[in-house]
Amino acid sequence: MLHEELTHTIIGAGMEVLSVLKPGLDEKIYERAMAVELGIRGLAINQQRQFPVQYKGHAVGILISDFFVESKVVVDPKVVSEFNESHIAQMLGYLAITDLEVALLLNFKHSKLTWQRVVKGMGK
Repeated sequence: MLHEELTHTIIGAGMEVLSVLKPGLDEKIYERAMAVELGIRGLAINQQRQFPVQYKGHAVGILISDFFVESKVVVDPKVVSEFNESHIAQMLGYLAITDLEVALLLNFKHSKLTWQRVVKGMGK
């Protein structure tokens, strides 16, 4: 599995954040707490990184991701009942724009952290 050790560390950090903060808060709170926890674990993160989006050589917008870990994994904290196809599609779009191969959706809605690993090329 691509970046398996790194994604396990990120998931472990999410579990710790949820254990301390408990479920149901705003997504931005979990995002900020994840940044702190990943930093404590010695991982490099880049929050709110902007990527220009091109269409046939024309600038059409800017993609702003929640954060990247070690410039290898896109991480998107959520507070949702469950992940759906639009969450997966969004991560596949992020992977296409950023040229990364792995994304993690982390859900802080419930008492137990849930996650979805998304890999470039899923659904093809």
